Amino acid sequence: MSRKQSILRTIVDRNVERQLVKEFLMDNTKGSGFGGLTIKRTPSGTSVKILAERPGRVIGRKGKIINDLQKRLEEEFDLHNPGLSVVGFEDLDPKEDPTLNAQVMANKIASALERGWYYRRAGASAAVNIMESGARGVIVTVAGKLTGSRNRTQKFILGHVKYCGETALEFMDKGYSVAIKKLGTIGVTVQIMRKGIKLPHEISVFSEEELRIRSEQETTEVEVVEEASE
Repeated sequence: MSRKQSILRTIVDRNVERQLVKEFLMDNTKGSGFGGLTIKRTPSGTSVKILAERPGRVIGRKGKIINDLQKRLEEEFDLHNPGLSVVGFEDLDPKEDPTLNAQVMANKIASALERGWYYRRAGASAAVNIMESGARGVIVTVAGKLTGSRNRTQKFILGHVKYCGETALEFMDKGYSVAIKKLGTIGVTVQIMRKGIKLPHEISVFSEEELRIRSEQETTEVEVVEEASE
C-alpha cells in the first residue's frame, strides 16, 4: 500500500470511527439534548467533548453515567486513553439557543414522533420555533412509514435556505435522528441556515455620510492600536 493510500485509509477509518462514536453517545444520552461532539487526538490520549442541552443527564449522579460511558468508549472503540467531558450551551455562550442547533431539534422531533405526535404537527411546529429563534432558514425532512405501509417523504421549508454548493456546506448546520415506531423507522433531518450570517451575494450600500463616519471610526481604531503598541 502506497503512502497516499495509507493516508486516505486513515482518514476514512477515523471518519467512520467518529460516526460510530457519535451514534453510540446519542443512543446512550437520550433526554440530554445531545447537540454534537468534538474529538481531538493528542499523544497523551483522545479527548471527546459532548455538547448537551442538559449536561446533568450525561454526567449522572456522582458522575456514574459519564464514567461508565468513558469505560465503554475505551473497551468498545479502542480509543487511546479517552477523556470524556460534557459542556452545556450556556457554557459556550450565554446567548446560545439550543433551538438553533440542528442535532438538538432533530432529536426533539424524533422523540415527539415516538410519543405519538402527528408528523405534520411535529415537523411544522419545529420549523416555526427555529425561525422564531432567529434562523435565516430551515428545512425539516421526515421520511419513512409516516401514515401507512408505504414510505413517504415530507419536507417543511421556511425562510432562506441553500441546497448545494459551498454556501450550503458553510452556512447550513445539519442534524439527523431516527424515530422508532410500530410501523417502522422514520428518519428526521434538520438543516438550519444559521442566524446572522451574510451570504456572498449580499451587499450593503452606504451613503457618502455613512462612509465618512465609518472611515473616521476605522482611523481612530488604528491610532488607538498604534498608541497601545508604543
